[in-house]
Amino acid sequence: MWRSGAMSSMRREIDTAAAQLAEAGIDSARYDAEELAAYLAGTERGRLTLLDPPDQDFLSRYREIVAARSRRVPLQHLTGTAAFGPVMLHVGPGVFIPRPETEAMLEWATAQRLAARPVIVDVCTGSGALAVALAHHRPAARVIAVDDSDAALNYARRNTAGTAVELVRADVTEPGLLAELDGRADLVVANPPYVPDDIDLEPEVAQHDPPHAVFGGADGMAVITAVIGLAGRWLRPGGRFAVEHDETTSARTAEMVEATGLFEDITAHRDLAGRPRFVTARRSADG
Repeated sequence: MWRSGAMSSMRREIDTAAAQLAEAGIDSARYDAEELAAYLAGTERGRLTLLDPPDQDFLSRYREIVAARSRRVPLQHLTGTAAFGPVMLHVGPGVFIPRPETEAMLEWATAQRLAARPVIVDVCTGSGALAVALAHHRPAARVIAVDDSDAALNYARRNTAGTAVELVRADVTEPGLLAELDGRADLVVANPPYVPDDIDLEPEVAQHDPPHAVFGGADGMAVITAVIGLAGRWLRPGGRFAVEHDETTSARTAEMVEATGLFEDITAHRDLAGRPRFVTARRSADG
């Protein structure tokens, strides 16, 4: 049973922390305050009231970590993990933190009808989020994850440990990349750098996400262009493609996919917040 003293003292600390985080401009202040308390206590948010009253050591560490979050250090950097779909990922400085918005594309990908043992390629994999989640959903698949950042791949190796995901260090703009996949992939997904260079971002992104994984050139399309070319080359007829984009470039991304003459069923999708988020297409048989 929980103890009333524990509940009241923990609640007071969390209330204070939530107010501090809200004052720092953090929209998810209450959630973050509870998540940090649960992280330090080694439990889940819903079990905080079952704990003994926090001692001075806990309170000192909690106030310190809350102060770091109030300086806009990402919650995921402080806990070292990020949830993405059905998996929990190791993240930290040097790798892009997967966002809930990308789970809309994951949901689309898992709904596709593919071969029994499909070949799936995750381009610009970062922490390995899409690759690991898709391997979890399709254990018989061959999943290949590509990135050119050593720091990101260090996290991806931890996240893919114990899975069959194959990691490839490569620049997706490299001509002829992975030619052995030409016409063999069933699904290509990508969450590439796509933010236009002059966009102002929240401190968590601007100060902590690696710029190389965020910005996609003056119009945000530099890497998307390369990814579309790879998908057109790698996918077998009928293969599926999904690429995330900036909310300002949905129409342009769809037009670029169409301009290749290689795809059909080109569709723009919105995320759960209603913002334009990703474009999907099917590789045509006669392209």
